[in-house]
Amino acid sequence: MIACTLYDKLWNAHTIRVYDDGTTLLYIDEHFIHEVTSPQAFGLLSREGLDVHDGRSTVAMPDHNVPTDAMRRRRVWPCGQVARLHSNCEKHCIRCSPVHGRRQGIVHVAGPEQGATLPSGSVACGDSHTSTHGALGALAQGIGTSDVANILLARSIRQKRNRSLLISLEGRLRPGCCAKDVALHMASMVGAGGGAGYCMELGGGSMGRMPLEGRMSVCNMSIEAGARFSLSGADNPMLNYMHARVAHRHCHRAPCKMPMDAASDALAQHSRMVAMRADRIEPQITWGTAPYMSSSVRGRVPDPMAIPDPRYRSEAEAALDYMSLEPGMPLACLGVDFVFIGSCTNARAEDIRMAARVVSILGGRVHRRIRGAIVVPGSMASKAQLEREGVGGILTRAGFEWREPGCSMCIAMNSDQLAYRERCVSTSNRSFECRQGPMSRTHLASPATAALAAITGSVCDASSLAWT
Repeated sequence: MIACTLYDKLWNAHTIRVYDDGTTLLYIDEHFIHEVTSPQAFGLLSREGLDVHDGRSTVAMPDHNVPTDAMRRRRVWPCGQVARLHSNCEKHCIRCSPVHGRRQGIVHVAGPEQGATLPSGSVACGDSHTSTHGALGALAQGIGTSDVANILLARSIRQKRNRSLLISLEGRLRPGCCAKDVALHMASMVGAGGGAGYCMELGGGSMGRMPLEGRMSVCNMSIEAGARFSLSGADNPMLNYMHARVAHRHCHRAPCKMPMDAASDALAQHSRMVAMRADRIEPQITWGTAPYMSSSVRGRVPDPMAIPDPRYRSEAEAALDYMSLEPGMPLACLGVDFVFIGSCTNARAEDIRMAARVVSILGGRVHRRIRGAIVVPGSMASKAQLEREGVGGILTRAGFEWREPGCSMCIAMNSDQLAYRERCVSTSNRSFECRQGPMSRTHLASPATAALAAITGSVCDASSLAWT
């Protein structure tokens, strides 16, 4: 028997047909939609006189546009793009979470919480960070509008097979470091497009010890290195996570059983491997306008002239000009104006607990120089759980603003935006120009680093705190 990677196993299990040009028609088990990319797909079907094949395989959640502040409670819903989402879902018998419903949340947070992500299944969504669901052993990918329409019509998608890239993490993370630091370090090692054409598989002893929520953060960020897919094999933490979804009645159905051999075979050959040492990773922060432009918080802004590749050198020069940084500047003590804790990368209960722990260790309040510090849970379920635990109270008493679930400042499609040229430490996944507002300057970091910046008013090293 030929040894296979987990990616090969999942790809083969969902192959409907292989075409002469080398592309494959894949069957899609679970389809997520939201209010931004779905209207165009439904419109395409309507113009062609076509209908949704099976609305039961699709789950809809409004997340990108919904306000997270007090205006949300005063507003009559649905409206705008959210109204079109509800209308299309009602027409085609698709489950859709209302804005104020207990199942509402960011699709890549609430979906796994509710047991909607099927281990060993295939998942698709019109959102690039769908790779998040790969942490549950699912073949999960972000797709374009035309593919959303194809899946609504026929539950299938046609594409080329990828190669396999093994990300091996060994050793133990330092106190104050977490999955987001691993993800940013990984992006800096692999590069902006180093994962293009690959499916990343997370492996190594340190990955095995990482909580499922952490693996979701790493899988979420794999797209920032160019990879469409990211995967983690079956193990006890994964199975325990799925069983807990049933025990807490979060899911709309029981998850399927995942065989313990749902992992790469021992002798499977990966096309490429990147090895990382967890004990050498320090708290990370980005200095530029892309996740791969990251460094240790204790590091300095790099000199573009020291970068041999002319393309990367040019990108670094443009990034430093936009970010108003000079080569050689220390990243620690860099003053910030705003802090955002949230997004599909770091809005899970585990992430927000870490931020609250930093606040508890320091015992202070949000620094007076900080214009705003907002915490946006990833789902109604996480928000309610954190409030029961007292985590929400710890943060609000420290001066953080406790918001309603949504994508919020990650994509800034509503009023959750930075002011002109403000500098923000953000737990989101992208930092390109104007991502969080006009001429906004975004530094990506972990929840611990973001919470620390809120209390101190500047970038600081979270590993220096008394974590024990």
